[in-house]
Amino acid sequence: MDKNKLILFCTALSAFLLLATVANSQDKKEAAAPAHKIVHFGDLKWTPIVKGVEVATVSGDSNAEGPFVIRLRCTDGAKIPAHWHPTDEYVTVLKGTLLVGAGDNFDEAKLQTMNVGNFIALPKEMRHFAMGKGETIVQVHGAGPFKINWVNPAEVQQPDTPATAAPTKP
Repeated sequence: MDKNKLILFCTALSAFLLLATVANSQDKKEAAAPAHKIVHFGDLKWTPIVKGVEVATVSGDSNAEGPFVIRLRCTDGAKIPAHWHPTDEYVTVLKGTLLVGAGDNFDEAKLQTMNVGNFIALPKEMRHFAMGKGETIVQVHGAGPFKINWVNPAEVQQPDTPATAAPTKP
């Protein structure tokens, strides 16, 4: 093999090896990428937070740094007393009607109606309150850590527990 053919062969071999290395590296990156995750509504685990209101985590951890998605489920007439959060809160109504107001005290005269598909952005530390009309489900997302700070803790109605729930009639 003459010198020019040897140089051409070595160049082609080097190019092939470089391409193979890049392709292998890309395959490893794609293999290491996290898979998508489908969350089924029936798999959500609901936890009571105040009387008539439950929360379920959809994605992330609202108590940790980073993005999160949670859902709130309210019974008809359930009130969420005035509160605020240390981070911005983004809310979308998925089912029912959410009535939302701003201020340090729950005031039905200040409630504004949010129907299915409506969205509200609440800046951090904004005092606000809400009430469900009909069975209501909202999705909340933001960046954690996300905390509820009650403006008037004495107004918070604790959720029913088996020990405090009204007895059912036989």
